[in-house]
Amino acid sequence: MRPVVPVLIFAAVSAAACTPLRGHQGYIVDVDLVNSVQPGVDTRATVQQTLGRPTVAGQFSDADWYYVARDTRNYAYNNPKPVSQITLRVRFDAAGNVASVDRMGVEQVASINPESKKTPTLGRERGFFSDLFGNIGTVGAAGAPTGGGNGP
Repeated sequence: MRPVVPVLIFAAVSAAACTPLRGHQGYIVDVDLVNSVQPGVDTRATVQQTLGRPTVAGQFSDADWYYVARDTRNYAYNNPKPVSQITLRVRFDAAGNVASVDRMGVEQVASINPESKKTPTLGRERGFFSDLFGNIGTVGAAGAPTGGGNGP
């Protein structure tokens, strides 16, 4: 009976390692408070009193306030994956009144891999030799613009 105890302990520890870890980051959304913000009625001051300070303000102007909440899940030492995300955007007009309130979900999450050796671009794929020899035959071709000299 004694050899069974270490096996049970090992099984319990192994099962605990497979338990998903859940996390929440950002704004805690209260649906009643969010629904109480009305376009044309509320101002910056009333939005800040109701929802609090925004998670992020607009980069180029403070006409947009963003409230971001994200729920994540991961197993053991894996990177967390977003399960749900709510992005609440409050837009203000020039007078400081609420112009619109928009809600966006997890479909707006972009997956970026900074360790990748390739930068994704749109268009055709080019290799080393096409970059090196790609302009051969295009100089002086019919329809190509001529050089910028003084002219004839």
